[in-house]
Amino acid sequence: MYANRRLMAAALLFLSGIGVAAAGPKIEHWTLDNGVRVYFVRTTELPLVQLRAVFDAAASRDPDGKGGVALLTNAMLRQGAAGMSADQIASGFESLGAELGNSSDRDMAILELRSLSAPKLLNPALDLFAKVVTRPTFPADALERERARLLVSLQRDRQQPDTIAEKAFWRLMYGKHPYAHDPLGTEESVRSLSRADLAAHHARYYTGGNAWLAIVGDATLAEAKAIAQRALGALPRGEPVPPVPPVPPLRAAEREVIAFPAQQTHVRLGHPGIRRQDPDFFPLIVGNYTLGGGGLVSRLSDEVREKRGYSYSVYSYFLPMRAEGPFGIGLQTRNAERDNAIAVTRQVLADFVERGPTEEELTAAKRYLTGSFPLRLDSNRKIAENIAFIGFYGLPLTYLDDFIGNVEAVTAEQVRAAFKRHVHPQDTVTVVVGGGAG
Repeated sequence: MYANRRLMAAALLFLSGIGVAAAGPKIEHWTLDNGVRVYFVRTTELPLVQLRAVFDAAASRDPDGKGGVALLTNAMLRQGAAGMSADQIASGFESLGAELGNSSDRDMAILELRSLSAPKLLNPALDLFAKVVTRPTFPADALERERARLLVSLQRDRQQPDTIAEKAFWRLMYGKHPYAHDPLGTEESVRSLSRADLAAHHARYYTGGNAWLAIVGDATLAEAKAIAQRALGALPRGEPVPPVPPVPPLRAAEREVIAFPAQQTHVRLGHPGIRRQDPDFFPLIVGNYTLGGGGLVSRLSDEVREKRGYSYSVYSYFLPMRAEGPFGIGLQTRNAERDNAIAVTRQVLADFVERGPTEEELTAAKRYLTGSFPLRLDSNRKIAENIAFIGFYGLPLTYLDDFIGNVEAVTAEQVRAAFKRHVHPQDTVTVVVGGGAG
């Protein structure tokens, strides 16, 4: 649970635009009395119901000095609730054939439930889910177990050069902004967290007015409304949560070199990019496919890997978030080729910002992004991820229907203009991890 998340995996989700089929599912939307915003899609192929509840309760809400409180709070929800132990909660879901999932990153905290749709199984699963979300007890013995696991994960991260580079990249890029916080916190902050810290975080952020609920599955609209009420209707409305502050632009290029005893050097370079609602989103994701998001068919791969053999893997991504998420490039290279690989990478980036894609590259990018959509909406869970994403980031309910048309409408000139507005090759942070003995 505490393994450090790979940026590339997250970026691919955004890069694909949370892909869709030719026509998106019909989304019903309403709001509960306590403020929970609900999004429902009916599917009847399987007798299943999938819930995905998201809260603006992730690492960007960690107070100074209490890094990891959001992640630990989320992890502890299933460790005790309403007088039930972790074992009783787990066996309760298992006996009903239901599955509970939870996670937390920088923008959102998530709880998921998958259950058969038969009322005799679904209703008790919803009741148990509601207890986990609304009535956690944060038992002391479980807290110490989870704390120990988190500390082990943090110690393991110090031995992984790729993870070291990733954490340093966020820290250098975001400075004092909340996005600089590692979701796992630090060993010092994790040791200092108390049950009272977790309870306070839960009371502040796990509220109806700070929740979005996606429901997908074999239910009528009336049944879905009852499901939503049963799952999250007991949450208090809570106080409004202030927006994540905007990210200040970088004032100058910065570079951090971290020695590490390895034959390979890990490199990250980039800067804050765009918010999820930025009007240049589509030109940027279409253009990024050609730059470095398209794997072996991208320019970065062709120049850095194929022509020069500097790196086995090189990629670029945009990760739009509530505030300006990163634009980044990552690669791994031999220590002796580090400077050459970085120089070529910078040159490819500068050339692309100046000239943009060719018409042939633009056509290939559109073909991939539109052609891969059906694979990204082929299960109840994926649909729930997509519509919860729509709700959390305030996208229009027609987002899935409009996506293919928005991609196909992008022109090469729009890509060039968007990259010149948002990508600044001379003003990047660069993190280098490797080079020999540490």
